[in-house]
Amino acid sequence: MTEKLLDKINYPADLRKLEKNQLEKVSQELRSELIDVVSETGGHLGAGLGVVELTVALHYVFNTPKDKLVWDVGHQCYPHKIITGRKDRIRTLRKGGGLSGFTKRAESEYDPFGAAHSSTSISSTLGMATAKRLSNDNNNVVAVIGDGAMSAGMAYEAMNNAGAMKSKLIVILNDNDMSIAPPVGAMSKYLARLLSGKIYFSLRETIKLILSAFSKRFSKSAGKAEDMFRSMVTGGTLFNQLGFYYIGPIDGHDVNNLVTILENVKNSRHEGPILIHAITKKGKGYKPAEESGDKYHGVSKFNVLTGEQSKGKSKAPSYTKVFANTLIKHAENDTKIVAITGAMPSGTGLDLFEKKFPERMFDVGIAEQHGVTFAAGLATEGYKPFAAIYSTFLQRAYDQVVHDVAIQSLPVRFAIDRAGLVGADGPTHAGSFDVAYLSTLPNFVVMAASDESELVKMINTSVKINDKPSAFRYPRGNGIGVELPEINETLEIGKGKLIKKGKQVAILNFGARLNECKKASDILLAKGIDITIVDARFAKPLDEKLIIDVATNHEVVISIEEGSIGGFGSHVMQLLSDKGVFDTGLKFRSMILPDVFIDQDNPEKMYKKAGLDSQSIVNKIEETLSSNIIFARSKNKNLN
Repeated sequence: MTEKLLDKINYPADLRKLEKNQLEKVSQELRSELIDVVSETGGHLGAGLGVVELTVALHYVFNTPKDKLVWDVGHQCYPHKIITGRKDRIRTLRKGGGLSGFTKRAESEYDPFGAAHSSTSISSTLGMATAKRLSNDNNNVVAVIGDGAMSAGMAYEAMNNAGAMKSKLIVILNDNDMSIAPPVGAMSKYLARLLSGKIYFSLRETIKLILSAFSKRFSKSAGKAEDMFRSMVTGGTLFNQLGFYYIGPIDGHDVNNLVTILENVKNSRHEGPILIHAITKKGKGYKPAEESGDKYHGVSKFNVLTGEQSKGKSKAPSYTKVFANTLIKHAENDTKIVAITGAMPSGTGLDLFEKKFPERMFDVGIAEQHGVTFAAGLATEGYKPFAAIYSTFLQRAYDQVVHDVAIQSLPVRFAIDRAGLVGADGPTHAGSFDVAYLSTLPNFVVMAASDESELVKMINTSVKINDKPSAFRYPRGNGIGVELPEINETLEIGKGKLIKKGKQVAILNFGARLNECKKASDILLAKGIDITIVDARFAKPLDEKLIIDVATNHEVVISIEEGSIGGFGSHVMQLLSDKGVFDTGLKFRSMILPDVFIDQDNPEKMYKKAGLDSQSIVNKIEETLSSNIIFARSKNKNLN
């Protein structure tokens, strides 16, 4: 059996020992290894398959890690990880204690910038390039960004800045005409027009022949003619106007040609940023991925031969699907209901809404800032916009939430998916901060669903809120299997629900930890401790009457939420402080996510690590009951 070239490659330095004509074989082996790995781990396959040749070429030409290579988003970074010293750990991908599914500075010197959210690569590499210039460091800086990520305004801000600074920067536009969903907007159409490949390349060959007829004394004019031709044919003027020297489009799967072009660019004396436009295919080289609608963007474990994915079966629908189906029911009765997403129609369930109401669903691309203000504009005209955005992605539009929505009290409804810890995607996608950053805003209604039934009621409620913004959050994954209510069942704004009445200790739950609270209650009941459980439902406005009643009739009150400090528990503490309830000696504890970013793992293990599982609740209650801090302080005073 012939030894694989890939077996000899542990680091890019090993790759550079090979002959150029061996790189195609390396690419084939790397693609096969990638398919095999992700079949065992699950993860983002399609993007990685599309950049195998580009990965090989970049590490072959550039002297990484001294030369800096930054992958935008990081969905495509698995091949990069395999050849940068992590091959022996690659099957720990996205697992607890294993490799991150994205680039991560703490993981490797070959990851100079951490990523997971879109469109950060050009800004970060511009910063690196500027630092190198200030330090008289001549090493190269390269950013790889996809066409989907180019829909974000941040990418253009960075390009404009880079062009104005005339920075030494190389940007690879990985154009696969496929972000997570089909890319939208004028930019995607512009890039698509560049794909008239046969015409372009035949014309290019013709122009070369014409230009070759010029003598050397006409070479300057010929160069200008070629620049003009490139601009006319490819539309390179867009990038040229931003100050970039445009090269392309080129075949992103021809590894030898990629190497030649990258070497030319590396050795170029061009002053200023350069953009290389590479055409690739997401899912390249694996038939099931190529034929799949999402090109196997994100997959669970799968059979390599058939491509069939192993997905766990649940009788309960996902929270995402419950949201989508409920919104569809409302939209059938109310023509003013519209839906907005930022390049995540399937992730938010709005692909289902779009099938039913294509004219009322708007995918704005990776442009959350625009999406929020766009929703605000719709609201001014009497429409009922539902902006379905992941918690972590909404962070990108916080100013717009404040300035364009909240201050004007516009009734935009925020459907906040991926609330709480999300498992394999780790801290970059964990919905930890939305309750804190939304509950600080005046005149905002903030809700969290404890189960899928409550989610339906919250959607129903938000439809009726026409004078202020509202938000409801819900976790990733499936519900618990409860019966769903009708769309006419709403909640009274700011009213919680008494789940169970006990004595001595009360739990105020906000969000999807309610089941863990019930488990904790059962454990404590067996020990003779009867617990009151309240599902708060609202972080803003709080059910002040219910909370104060509970606090004044129990020795211990525990709040619990899947969020950071500054959220529900903080608002409860402020209320109890303002009303003087602590003056009576109440023991209050707030259970929140710890002040760390929790690495990827199984969600149950993550919540245990965070101290938000049932046993942690039991421990917290027993610890608080046995606490005599107040009495100890009084005793010390007497001794003095």
